[in-house]
Amino acid sequence: MLFISNFVLEILNLFVMKRALLVFVIATLVLVSTGLWLSMSSGFLNSFDVVTLGIVLCLVGFAVYIGYRRFQGARRGEPAEDELSKQLLRRTSSLSYYISLYLWVAILFIKDRVSLDVEELLGMGILGMAVVFAVCWIILNIRGIRNE
Repeated sequence: MLFISNFVLEILNLFVMKRALLVFVIATLVLVSTGLWLSMSSGFLNSFDVVTLGIVLCLVGFAVYIGYRRFQGARRGEPAEDELSKQLLRRTSSLSYYISLYLWVAILFIKDRVSLDVEELLGMGILGMAVVFAVCWIILNIRGIRNE
């Protein structure tokens, strides 16, 4: 019976490692598509493109860090998601959603005052939401979750 239990745990561990590798594959795809976007541009990057590139690189770095932590946890045999990590993710998502609503209100407010295309404003909003999520996760991961 113990052998079957260990066998099932090894299969689950391989599944968690594959999920961790998936993060690296997605980060690589984002970097490749960003490289294609830069190669298709007209040679001169304006300040908006440079800021967008910086934000994308920061978000890919965040994803690689998360993937590295998952991969190391799987190698050590730790569970992929325990109660604390689920609660941390739930709290982070709710806080980042709340902040993102105000981000979209701010984007709607400045939409008429800025000469950017609608696609650029949508891209800025989506990247802003990702940055808000990453910042909320970092803050809550360092500070911890209070008892509510």
